[in-house]
Amino acid sequence: MSGFDRQRYDEARAVYAGADCLISESEINAAYDRMATEISRDLAELDPVVMCVMLGGLQATAELGKRLAFPFELDYLHATRYRGDTAGGELVWKVSPSLRLNGRHVLIVDDIIDEGHTLAAILEAIRGQGAASVSTAMLLLKDHDRRAPGLSADYVGCTVADRYVFGSGMDYKGYYRQLPGVWAIGQADDSR
Repeated sequence: MSGFDRQRYDEARAVYAGADCLISESEINAAYDRMATEISRDLAELDPVVMCVMLGGLQATAELGKRLAFPFELDYLHATRYRGDTAGGELVWKVSPSLRLNGRHVLIVDDIIDEGHTLAAILEAIRGQGAASVSTAMLLLKDHDRRAPGLSADYVGCTVADRYVFGSGMDYKGYYRQLPGVWAIGQADDSR
């Protein structure tokens, strides 16, 4: 297989085998149900744009979208600081939103709010396009005090321990985004 990295693949399998399940699939589904109810209450009459932050927000956007019984437009953007690694670096914009956001109510959907540097840059860019309002829906909020000053999420599914987590949209070096729950690796490799 071209491009197959056996060492990286085996490492990912070993990490998953030794990981702790922090949040079960049923808990994740209950969180999505609650978030969708709150989002519907606040945005159903505003003709919102639901903005998926790729790749992590793909699963959260799909799960929330299935639960929103009102019309909305869907768009995406891709900005990252991880680029397949476990530690954040410089912000890289891969894809900007394609819809005109001037005067629109925008809901940003992503997998996790950790330190929030990527989210802060995204919010600044969306507000800079003249959005009428910008709100955020994050499946997870990492429990620590290193968050960018004043940054929070409007809709949060679950709070998670300050450990490197994967599953439910989050990856371990590109793997395991598809897992239905949230797993954490040991304390020695904490960086996300």
